[in-house]
Amino acid sequence: MANAENVMNGSGFILVSANGGLNQQRVAVCNAVAIAAMLNASLVLPKFLYSSVWKDKSQFGDIYQEDYFISLLKDDLRIIKELPFHLQSLDLESIGSQVSDMDIRKESKPLYFSKVIRPLLLRNGVVHFLGFGNRLAFDPLPANLQKLRCKCNFHAFKFVPRIQEIGSLLLKRIRKYNYRVSELDKQLLGNHMPSSLLVGNNRSGKPLKYLALHMRFEMDMVAYSVCDFGGGEKERRELQAYREIHFPTLVMRMKENASFSPAELRKLGRCPLTPEEAALMLSALGFKQRTYIYLAGSDVYGGRSRMLPFTSLYPNLVTKEDFLTPSELAPFRNFSSQLAALDFIACATADVFAMTDSGSQLSSLVTGFRTYHGRGRAPTLRPNKKRFAKILSQNGTLGWIDFEERVRKMIEENQRVQVRPRGRSIYRLPRSPGCMCKASERNLEHL
Repeated sequence: MANAENVMNGSGFILVSANGGLNQQRVAVCNAVAIAAMLNASLVLPKFLYSSVWKDKSQFGDIYQEDYFISLLKDDLRIIKELPFHLQSLDLESIGSQVSDMDIRKESKPLYFSKVIRPLLLRNGVVHFLGFGNRLAFDPLPANLQKLRCKCNFHAFKFVPRIQEIGSLLLKRIRKYNYRVSELDKQLLGNHMPSSLLVGNNRSGKPLKYLALHMRFEMDMVAYSVCDFGGGEKERRELQAYREIHFPTLVMRMKENASFSPAELRKLGRCPLTPEEAALMLSALGFKQRTYIYLAGSDVYGGRSRMLPFTSLYPNLVTKEDFLTPSELAPFRNFSSQLAALDFIACATADVFAMTDSGSQLSSLVTGFRTYHGRGRAPTLRPNKKRFAKILSQNGTLGWIDFEERVRKMIEENQRVQVRPRGRSIYRLPRSPGCMCKASERNLEHL
C-alpha cells in the first residue's frame, strides 16, 4: 500500500526536524527543500528542535509565513503542513526511516541521497531527517536545485506580521525616520515600512545612518573555540564547565586527541575577535568616535567589563533593548529565535554591516541577503581572522598608520566582488549562475 501512495505523491514524504538557532534552521530548511525536489518527494513543513543552548520552542509558523512559503515554492515541489494521517502512526525508527545528522556525512553529494535515501522513501513512503543541518554539498549540484536553494533562501522566507511590525518599529526608532529607505526594507518588512513616495514630500529630515555590528562573543562561541581570552584560571574553569554541559562531544575529542594550544589557535585565526579587537578594527577603518553602532547578538561573555574597551572608544552603542519598551519586547522574551529575527532585520538593513566572526550563520546569511537585495549599495566588513591575528601580533613593531593600512587592505580584499567559488555557500555568496544575474546583480533568473 505504501508503494501505491508513493506513486500518487512522487517518491513519498520527507519530514525534517531542524537543529540549531534561527539561522542554522533556515539553512537546514533550504537544504531540505532541495533534497525533497531532488527525490521528487513531498516535503512536510519542517519542525524546529528545542535546543538547550537556544532554549526556544518556536516553530516555523511562529517565525515565518507558512502559506507564503508553500505558495512561492509550489511550482518546484509539494509542501504540506502535516504528514498524511495513515502515516502518522508509523514507528519510523523501527522501520529504518529515521535518519539522524550523525548518519549523514557533512556536505554529502546528491549521489548519497539517491542511493541511500531514495530506496527508503520507495520502501516505507516516508523518511525523517532528525537534527538535520548542513548536510547537502554546495557542489556538484544540478543547476535547477541550486536555483531552488537560492529561491528558498532569498525569496520564500517572510517573517510573520508580528515580527515585521516590531522590526519596522525598531528601524524607525534607530533611524529616527518613518519610511522605507531601500529594497532591503521592502523585502524584510513588506507593508509595515511604508514608502515615502506614497506620502508625497512628507519627509521628516534624513534617516540617521548606522553601522550594525554582530559581536560574536557569546558564552557558547567563546567556550567552543577553546581559545584563551586573558581571564586566567577562573575563566578556564568556567569555560570548561560550560563545555562539559553543552558540548560533551567536543570535550571527548579534546581528551582523545592532542589539540592546538590557545596561542596556536589564535595564530590560525580560529578565535573570535574580542570586543577590544573589534574596536581596533573599526578605528583602523576610519570610523570615528561618534559612529552610531547597533550591536546584534546575545549577551557578550564577560559583560560590561569585557565591553569597556569598546564602549570607551565607541560610546554611541545601542541595542534593540534601547529602542523597544519592555512591553513591546515581552512577547519575544522567551523566544531567542524570534529575538534573533529582529537582529537579522536591523543588520540586513544597516548602512554598513560588520562582523567579528565570518563563521557565524547570522553573519553569513546577512552578508548574502545584502549582496542579493542590496543592489551594490550595502557594504559588509568581514575580517580575515588569521591575517588580523598576525597584524595584532606585530603591534609592538607597527605604527598606527601602518596598522590602519594593513587592516584596510585586509577588509578591501574581502569586499571584492567575486563569483561564488566552487564548494562555497550560495547563502553567503549568491553571485553565481542561476542565482544572481551577473549584469544586474539583483535577482533570480526565473523569478
